[in-house]
Amino acid sequence: MKRSLGAKTLAFPTPVWCVGSYDPDGKPNIMTIAWGGICCSKPPCVTISLRKATYTFDCIMQRKAYTLSVPSEKYAREADYFGMASGRSTDKFAAAGLTPVPSDRVDAPYVQEFPMVIECRLVHTFELGLHTQFVGEIVDVKVDETVLDDQGRPDCRKISPLVFAPEVGKYYGVGGLIGEAFSMGKSLA
Repeated sequence: MKRSLGAKTLAFPTPVWCVGSYDPDGKPNIMTIAWGGICCSKPPCVTISLRKATYTFDCIMQRKAYTLSVPSEKYAREADYFGMASGRSTDKFAAAGLTPVPSDRVDAPYVQEFPMVIECRLVHTFELGLHTQFVGEIVDVKVDETVLDDQGRPDCRKISPLVFAPEVGKYYGVGGLIGEAFSMGKSLA
């Protein structure tokens, strides 16, 4: 029997992404979020949701761009820190010992040490209540060659991304391969 937990922000898992932006003075800024996901295939788009109180909110609104750096498990501590400190008063890149890299496609930086980055041009915002949803058109995805499979595609196991468990406030890694999508279920057809 299932127990009702009520209306909560509880969906497993949620991605751990580090949102890169520039502040009005051109200083690189980074913030960890877990409210996000792919929202359209054509054009390819991704959405993130931020509170207006965050420093990153104004940075994205002014520059109309953001990046999503995907941290691997070995950078869990740094990713957690990026979600706790404010770019208003702290150079989070310097504090974490990580390197901001200017995107060559959008007006936002990304984290050099993280294995994957998604570069986005802001195309829509939606007021949802406490959060504003930002829809970014994906203009490029960059992946370290060391985490590609033998066919040149990103290998989830090599990227080793973090996922977040809302309500319980814990980070997890991604488990092993279960099976091939759009194939496993064919035996039930």
